Amino acid sequence: MTAGTSLAWWRPARRGLAYTMAVAAAWSLGVVGPAPAAVAADGMRSKQWYLDAMHADEIWRKTTGKGIKVVVIDTGVNSSTPSLKGQVLKGLDPSDTKGDETDDYTGHGTTMAELIAGTGKGGGLQGLAPGAKIIPMRIADTERQNQGHVNAFDERDAIRAAADSDAQIISMSFGSEYRSTQTREAVEYAASKGKLFLAAVGNDAKKGNKPSYPASYADVVGVAASSPEGRVADYSQHGSFVDLAAPGDDIPYWCDSSFKRYCDGDGGTSAATAIASASAALIWSIHPDWTANQVLRVMFESAGRGEDGNKTTLSEYYGHGIVRPNAHINRGLGKPGDPDVSPLTGERTDGSPAPSTPTAPGSSQAPKGKPGADAVVAGSGKSAEDDGQLGLIVGGVVAVVVLAAGAFVLARRRRTS
Repeated sequence: MTAGTSLAWWRPARRGLAYTMAVAAAWSLGVVGPAPAAVAADGMRSKQWYLDAMHADEIWRKTTGKGIKVVVIDTGVNSSTPSLKGQVLKGLDPSDTKGDETDDYTGHGTTMAELIAGTGKGGGLQGLAPGAKIIPMRIADTERQNQGHVNAFDERDAIRAAADSDAQIISMSFGSEYRSTQTREAVEYAASKGKLFLAAVGNDAKKGNKPSYPASYADVVGVAASSPEGRVADYSQHGSFVDLAAPGDDIPYWCDSSFKRYCDGDGGTSAATAIASASAALIWSIHPDWTANQVLRVMFESAGRGEDGNKTTLSEYYGHGIVRPNAHINRGLGKPGDPDVSPLTGERTDGSPAPSTPTAPGSSQAPKGKPGADAVVAGSGKSAEDDGQLGLIVGGVVAVVVLAAGAFVLARRRRTS
């Protein structure tokens, strides 16, 4: 399904064997109704339940993400919305279609940018890292591809441009079930340039649950989505390609390219990827001398985990857990470790030989867990295999979950996640 046609596009997978991890409940707070009814462009902050659950106000007393730049590879970013005025820098549109990177043809990319760095002014979406800046890179989705000539390699070109920019983070809420040598090489190039690359894992669990790219490439952080209720969405793609989860359910978004109103609905892994990227921006702004490896390692080690504190196994639904920037920023959880070793691959990123010792607990190379052993939701008595329910501890509140990301199909089947 292409962007802009229904809520499915809005609910926008990773390597090798499936891993498991014990998890317990997390979050509370009210839930925004999932109905797609349009709402006025005011009071969005009250609908962003996860900001309170993540203790955003407490985080902002120490950092807002100032000094960090995030490339948003998406449908474009409208820099004139009240929440984004002054937040968007010069970007690039490699798609060769009408307009430029500030002409968002669906509203999707603008929503992602607001979730990361929006100021909330004018009643708009409040970003988790309002001190960060956005560099937009516009690429074409399937519908736009079908409307006329586009650059077939716009995704590759956007990633390479992001790698050559002065941004620290790349956030991509697009995905495809097809591999691309050109895109994979661009991803590897971005990793060699020290970028932290996060992408949505997909929303098609009921349609084959295939790995989504670029999220499933080795150097990309695959992000799943979580809800306030602590239930894994039945459409959530899952597997060993999931590295982290972040809030994605019941998050308002711009209804369309007219930018007249927000709609209620599921943000899915599109929103989750944006919020995970904002979490990285907050941590990196506190430690500007860290590498992408160190920021990601701390994100892994401070993520919401099970009651047993198990850090050596992964969940095929949550990966290392749900992002908790406050756990590091105000509680000091997570150690940065070796600046040159990737917590995704266990390999050195500076070109020197890989370490011969086992990678640290909490890395994607952690020992395999027992398949199918994802632990119960706290107090529920139900296993993860029972309707795919899981929970996670996030900041001491209760109830969160994974929705998974959408895929955008590369050759004429590209989608926002």
